[in-house]
Amino acid sequence: MSKSGLFAHFGSREELLLAVLAHGQAEFTEVVFQPAMAKPRGLPRLKAMFINWLDWTESAELPGGCPMIGGATEFDDKPGPVRDMLAGGQRTWIDTLKRTVRQAVEEGQLPGGTDPEQIAFEMFGIALVVHHHRRLLGYPKARARALAALDKLLSR
Repeated sequence: MSKSGLFAHFGSREELLLAVLAHGQAEFTEVVFQPAMAKPRGLPRLKAMFINWLDWTESAELPGGCPMIGGATEFDDKPGPVRDMLAGGQRTWIDTLKRTVRQAVEEGQLPGGTDPEQIAFEMFGIALVVHHHRRLLGYPKARARALAALDKLLSR
């Protein structure tokens, strides 16, 4: 399909980007979130989410990398619907991680003083580093280091 045909289908570059992001978010939910929900509440589910997230960032089926990470880099300081959609999706994911950490506390798998927001923040940081190190730098130990970092994070 030609560029002009593609843009004619969506009407604008912004509409195309929104469609790509909607598709990416739906795929992320299907590949990362939904399989983890089959795991028991708490740490098993949280760890499954993280491992699925690593699988997602390393996937060869994402030739340009994660569309949300790429979009965040491009649109982090550009107000508008694309940024709003990206931020909304990321906030939803962070809230999901925090909720799952709270469940691990409720299940007695993490101490009562555990800060779900801090855990989610650090998990997100680990995932971003893996994406950078694997995709940009070709660092083969990124996954192993990420899993070790998650274990240390959860054992603190």
